[in-house]
Amino acid sequence: MSENQWQQLDKSDPDTASTDTSAGAAAKTQANDVSRDVENSKEWRLVSTLVRDMQQEQVRSRRWGILFKSLTFVFLFSLLFGAWYGVDESTVSQKEHIALVEVYGPIMSGAPASSDQIVASLVAAFEEDAAKAVILDINSPGGSPVQSGIVYDELNRLQSKYPNKPVYAVISDVGASGAYYIAAAADYIYADKASMVGSIGVIGSGFGFTELMQKVGVERRSYTAGNNKDFLDPFQVEKPSQKADFERLLGEVHEQFVDVVKAGRGDRLKDSVEVFSGAVWNGEKAVAMGLIDGLGSIYTVAREQIGIAELELYRPQQTPLQELMDEMGAQASVRLQAWLQTPSLR
Repeated sequence: MSENQWQQLDKSDPDTASTDTSAGAAAKTQANDVSRDVENSKEWRLVSTLVRDMQQEQVRSRRWGILFKSLTFVFLFSLLFGAWYGVDESTVSQKEHIALVEVYGPIMSGAPASSDQIVASLVAAFEEDAAKAVILDINSPGGSPVQSGIVYDELNRLQSKYPNKPVYAVISDVGASGAYYIAAAADYIYADKASMVGSIGVIGSGFGFTELMQKVGVERRSYTAGNNKDFLDPFQVEKPSQKADFERLLGEVHEQFVDVVKAGRGDRLKDSVEVFSGAVWNGEKAVAMGLIDGLGSIYTVAREQIGIAELELYRPQQTPLQELMDEMGAQASVRLQAWLQTPSLR
């Protein structure tokens, strides 16, 4: 047969073409059926769910990673720029006023009542010509004798430099221990009749766990170079010589406290050893003992003793983060007090 005849035979054989097309369609249909069976199977649905959950988890992880990185940046930024103890002078009125400096909470390094914070506020208050007097608004149980001593010394220095600017210390709820140490530098001290005043003493405390360790079978092993390097170690029996040294140290700090109070209060102080016993008195009793000059609040002292009703708060500038943390701390304190049902006047 010629080539043209073969070509015509191929074109004219519909059965062969139909058979080939049908086989392809059948194979495709079978493949689709298998695919649907796989997709509908439990194993496939499980794999799909796992893959989808993994993708969602990766998205959440990326979001949390971005959040934590952002918080870390904010924290580092606040550490870098947050340690600022200057006073924002733009908020201070240029009218005649009384500078109000707060001494709130425990007196310790890094706290709102640290020497850095208080001294910075005092310096700004004394340097401001419009501030005709300074009131120390005190509500503190005390704290570090070192921090209190720094404030006391700086307050004395500023008073010598600005002798025409009187200083009043006004105690609200409590002005004890280190807080009274600071108040002793003021020209006059006032408090409410129910305020707690005094606590002119020094305390050092700790724990001893030796008997507990014996009961549970724990042995303390301490190696030192220097006889007193393990000074008052709570995990070993107390040494009489170290106890005596510590009591001597407390006595010396107490004498420093007594000297400060005597220097500040002078002849107004009642001549009695009871004054320096570490006891606390209410405002009325504190007047009788010469610890304070009278009863009053920051408002009555401003109006009646100084004669200026305008009060301006002097406090170090705070970053937004510090203000937020202070606000959160105040709210937490209120909630804790309510939960504990702390007794209070209502």
